[in-house]
Amino acid sequence: MGRIELKRSLLAAIAFGSTVAVVSSGLSSVGASTKPLGVTWMQGFAAPGTPAKYDKVGVIEVGPSSAKNVLVLEPGTSAGSAYFVPLARWIVSKTKGWQVWSIERRENLLEDQSELNLFKEGKATATQLYDYYLGYLKNPSITHHIQSIPNSSVEFAKNWGLNVAVQDLHRVITAAKKLGGKVVLGGHSLGGSVVTAYATWDFHGHAGADDLAGLVYIDGGSAPTPISAPDATAELQALLAPSATPWLAFGGIPAPYAGIFNATGSAAALLDPNGPSLGQSSGLLPADIVPSVPVTNVGQYGYALNAATSPPSLLAAQAHLGTGLSASGGWNGAGALTPIKRFATMFSGYPMKNVDGTEWYFPQRLTDDTGAVDNGNANPAQSVLDVDATMGHNLPRDLQIYVFGARLGGTGVLEDAQILAGQSHIPVKNLTLVNRQSTYSHNDPAGAYPDNVFFDHLVPFLKKISSNG
Repeated sequence: MGRIELKRSLLAAIAFGSTVAVVSSGLSSVGASTKPLGVTWMQGFAAPGTPAKYDKVGVIEVGPSSAKNVLVLEPGTSAGSAYFVPLARWIVSKTKGWQVWSIERRENLLEDQSELNLFKEGKATATQLYDYYLGYLKNPSITHHIQSIPNSSVEFAKNWGLNVAVQDLHRVITAAKKLGGKVVLGGHSLGGSVVTAYATWDFHGHAGADDLAGLVYIDGGSAPTPISAPDATAELQALLAPSATPWLAFGGIPAPYAGIFNATGSAAALLDPNGPSLGQSSGLLPADIVPSVPVTNVGQYGYALNAATSPPSLLAAQAHLGTGLSASGGWNGAGALTPIKRFATMFSGYPMKNVDGTEWYFPQRLTDDTGAVDNGNANPAQSVLDVDATMGHNLPRDLQIYVFGARLGGTGVLEDAQILAGQSHIPVKNLTLVNRQSTYSHNDPAGAYPDNVFFDHLVPFLKKISSNG
């Protein structure tokens, strides 16, 4: 996927903040987790200048601990580990001997999930939730609220680029390898760029792919044209300026508020779908995602993110969620590829605590650095950005590659993967290429259920890998 398309995903977070409301008394109706899940943190890369408490990388491990094979999934821009959990549960129910590990990047250690935890437990009201995360912005008398993190106290995060992400990921894959089975690395959107970077990274003369049996690209990858060295230098200088923030401004909204909108909106749509939408009258949402009639939490959420009603600027946030608003201002999910409850679960992280499907603080450096990957070919921008993805011609010839193109990546994602495979003389028979650009939105591959073309090809892909010696 191109850099412009990836940056569109920043706008996605605006829509997710469409609702904040009271917690329903019947939380069990949403569906309880059959296995307690949460983020397990492990020692990460010792990034220069970073306090040791942030040198960690997390995973949500889904599946039987006895399973030896692991599919490691890297989220995209502004996405957190909970995003993949519904998909991961489905995968392990249909593939014997597999676990799925979803990556929680280090920047999520900065999030204050305390009031959201109470909200998920039914212990916080709409007023408490809204005031803690957003209401205080308009009402100075609210003293119990989230505390801002000054940019000056997180200057070290300006170094949290691709090298840090890849080195953290290396710790996860090393842990997965110790189980004794096959390891497959997959990524969605910008996560696909991280997949290519890791696979082609030079780890002391060995490509990262040497430890992998397969790669999975979900509507994202690495374009074969890198950013120029002068442009890379200009981006880096702008980021390192004393007045610059380490974080992406999602759709013009500074961190952490776009992520907060995302998490609170999805949680409210899931836990109190029929409550009146406070987001509709909050003045915080773009006019083109606010319905002209009164709507409920789930109605506002669906209207903002459904492919048929969401504006083009939010392509990276969309899924096929159903028909549209109902007569009562709720949501009519008829014909959905991705059920709206499943979609809201992906982004809220319910019922898990201390985690959601978003990143409130996404490093600007990580986005900038992906522009230098160039399908693992050395180029001048890599020297500027400390990127070492240079082994794009040295991948194992038996590597299996599955590529799924949806609304944003489409045929471009397939073509990029074919170039990557061709560089290392990986035979065509090792490639599984599926393009559903005309029918699948950017988030449908992870969300569609119970009919899902991406899933239908992923399961036999994983079974083929596990059956190969």
